[in-house]
Amino acid sequence: MANLLALDTTNAQGSLALMRDGKLIEQVVVDAPDGFGHILFAEIGALLDRHSLKVRDIDCFAAAAGPGSFTGVRVGLAAIKGLADAARRKCVAVSNLQAVAWFGTGKLRAAWVDARRGEIYGAVYDAQLNLVQEERVAPRALWWSEVPEGAEEIAQTEPLAQAIAAIAWKKFSRGEAQDPAEIDANYVRRSDAEMMWRDRA
Repeated sequence: MANLLALDTTNAQGSLALMRDGKLIEQVVVDAPDGFGHILFAEIGALLDRHSLKVRDIDCFAAAAGPGSFTGVRVGLAAIKGLADAARRKCVAVSNLQAVAWFGTGKLRAAWVDARRGEIYGAVYDAQLNLVQEERVAPRALWWSEVPEGAEEIAQTEPLAQAIAAIAWKKFSRGEAQDPAEIDANYVRRSDAEMMWRDRA
């Protein structure tokens, strides 16, 4: 019996999911308009307590790697890296866009999430969730004009932790989970600070 804990802290509404042997046990939606830094570990602890589990009982940790809120991405990844390191377990970082595509049913899945500033993050995946068209940030109309004809459009409307857990479970089962130090963020777009510095240079 193996347990997997997945997190999404990349938006104001995040989620946590607990999976056992590939089956979802519980998903929790967490509203955090002020950020997850001060509440995340309490939420994780409560979820584990409800199922009589300790951190050491988790065999793999997973988190949304972005694109999304830069701070949120860092909080989620730092959390699973710290927990995995303490428990001597491995991690999986999952693209938010791949997680959105998981909810689709088409042979080609054009997944997107709001990037603000009149833009979206978008990418196209196949039914096996392999990347077909690279992740990018662009105005939605421009991005959609370049999506292959017949692709299913999927916007983020559901909590992502369940999808992250399912994708991570497959990687974990295939021995593709990584050491905590090896996982990294998937920002796609530069941070506000970087863009302000560029604009002023």
